[in-house]
Amino acid sequence: MTDDHPELSGYEPNDNYRPLRGKHFASILRIVVVLGLIALIVPGILTTMRVASDTAANACATAVAQYYPFAVDFDARFDLTGPGGFGWQCYAVDQNERDTFVTPLGIIPSAPRQITPGTPS
Repeated sequence: MTDDHPELSGYEPNDNYRPLRGKHFASILRIVVVLGLIALIVPGILTTMRVASDTAANACATAVAQYYPFAVDFDARFDLTGPGGFGWQCYAVDQNERDTFVTPLGIIPSAPRQITPGTPS
């Protein structure tokens, strides 16, 4: 028995080996993996944005109906520096198409809820 183990020394006795896969195959495989990750992530982001937009619109419609019953329309938009800070903002639109700030809806808008008089919120 010998103590000579060439596979543990970091080199092969015959350095005439080729890689199992070529550079072309490796680059194609990287592109496929990146496209697969994008295909998994983008639909989740788009769905989250759509759900947040719908929830903000519903919450804004409820707030405008409660606080500005004579408003013609409402507008829920995402502002970086709005009057309520960073996040979704609710505006009431009057007959002259002027926007009046109603309430901030937050970064992640919640479902609208009715506030009853005399109860703490």
